[in-house]
Amino acid sequence: MAGLKGKVALITGGGSGMGLASAELFIKEGVKVAIVDLKDEKSLAKVVKRLTTLGKKSQACCYRADIGDEAQVRAAFAAVRKALGPVDILVNAAGIDTTSEVASMTTALWDQMIRVNLRGTFLCTREALKDMKKKKWGRVINFASQLAHKGAPEMAHYVASKAGVIGFTRSLAYEVIRDGITVNAICPGPIDTPLLRQIPKPWLARKKKELPIGRFGRVEEVAPTVLMLASDPGGSYYVGATLNMNGGDVMV
Repeated sequence: MAGLKGKVALITGGGSGMGLASAELFIKEGVKVAIVDLKDEKSLAKVVKRLTTLGKKSQACCYRADIGDEAQVRAAFAAVRKALGPVDILVNAAGIDTTSEVASMTTALWDQMIRVNLRGTFLCTREALKDMKKKKWGRVINFASQLAHKGAPEMAHYVASKAGVIGFTRSLAYEVIRDGITVNAICPGPIDTPLLRQIPKPWLARKKKELPIGRFGRVEEVAPTVLMLASDPGGSYYVGATLNMNGGDVMV
């Protein structure tokens, strides 16, 4: 992919799953990668070791931070700038997923979902824009969900947070495109990640039966889209788009 070597990518939730798979592709393209995740320090050290063995002179670092906490987000970005330089590419991949019917859902469960999936995306994006506006170039790639298009029982809080991410993506895209910054979202279907495996098995079984492709996706089937949206010129004409890799669950 042209135009990526030497750029700095910050990936939230990059310690595993789709975020980590994206980080690995970036490293192979000569991108400096920073991971912001809530995993423990020992786990994050293993992630750094894994990334730095993927290419010659690879540069990677990891920071433990809660993306829903404004002070921790600012501190993480400051550390990344000191270690690797200003952020060129932001991948908002961090997220949580739980299930509950609305009638029995606690306010705490609702607030936690919005705090991580939507507030966290906002806080990290706002901080990254400080660097991107100065450079007059940047890429913001937000992880939404195919469920934001269709809804799902027992997941109203999750769906609301991801629909909010899509709306945020489109509105911000208008604001910053003239600054050379593209903002886009991807809407994966159910992908085999540690997050998906936490969902109750009966829910997963029902979901798998609904998929035309008949299986859950793999992280390797999502990461190339992230790389494409970050690239120049590959992603330069995508503005406020939502790209869907979901095994046919939503055909748009």
